[in-house]
Amino acid sequence: MANLKAIRDRIKSVKNTRKITEAMRLVATAKVRRAQEQVIATRPFADRLAQVLHGLQTRLKFEDVDLPLLQERPVEKVALLVISGDRGLCGGYNGNVIRRAEKRAQELTGSNIEYTYILVGRKAVQYFNRREQPIDSKFTELEQIPTAEEASQIADQLLSLFLSGTVDRVELVYTKFVSLVSSRPVVQTLLPLDPQGLEAEDDEIFRLITRSGRIDVTREKVAVGDRALPKDMLFEQDPVQILDALLPLYFSNQILRALQEAAASELAARMTAMNNASDNASQLVKSLTLDYNKARQAAITQEILEIVGGAEALG
Repeated sequence: MANLKAIRDRIKSVKNTRKITEAMRLVATAKVRRAQEQVIATRPFADRLAQVLHGLQTRLKFEDVDLPLLQERPVEKVALLVISGDRGLCGGYNGNVIRRAEKRAQELTGSNIEYTYILVGRKAVQYFNRREQPIDSKFTELEQIPTAEEASQIADQLLSLFLSGTVDRVELVYTKFVSLVSSRPVVQTLLPLDPQGLEAEDDEIFRLITRSGRIDVTREKVAVGDRALPKDMLFEQDPVQILDALLPLYFSNQILRALQEAAASELAARMTAMNNASDNASQLVKSLTLDYNKARQAAITQEILEIVGGAEALG
């Protein structure tokens, strides 16, 4: 006969766990909203920066401009910037981006190209430390809602490595935010900057909404408008000098956008994981309650049979 007290204790424990997972889901939801607000808040600067770069691009031929961040050279060593999280309980988020980074490192090794890691997030640091991989820099305990200051610190380190000739290319491995239930680890070349990549394009932002009582995400195209600079605009400085000053800002903004995408992916993965955990806990409570009722009914039936059997024996 099942132990009724043990089943009651298990039901109580699962209910308490469900309260925790539900609270964590709500916290992740609130942080996704904050991440969304920050993306919207930083967009005016990014749009204006893109406008100026696009205007300079129409005035200059980037291919003829000799700037360090645009310079391509034979690749002998690559810096891999890997963005992971500091915390777990977010499904396969950290594992997926780490596996993608390992795969890229294996591809570089197969091409006889050296590599070194610049790691963002405690999970990636712990993983690669245990495997004694070449690590140049580590960034942990960042804000869950990334800031421009943090992006600038990472950008400064990468620029130092590239401009000093320590590495010949910088690649980014991060998780691209697709939806609340979908994200995709991708590899993107950051340095040298690709002139074609500076062209103006319509961008997207995500918005958190409520649909049929459930949280969902929609993506919206952001119309940028005319980015051409006035033809009669005069530059006090050489346009090449202006471009040389703006490219590091553009590079830092690219890293900030990647941090924001990765943060949104992590929070969405945690929301999904905690929601699934809460649903599983509810199902487990129902199953345990059914087992408890069956065991209790069996105990009552057994007592009745014992009483009846005892009465017959006395009669």
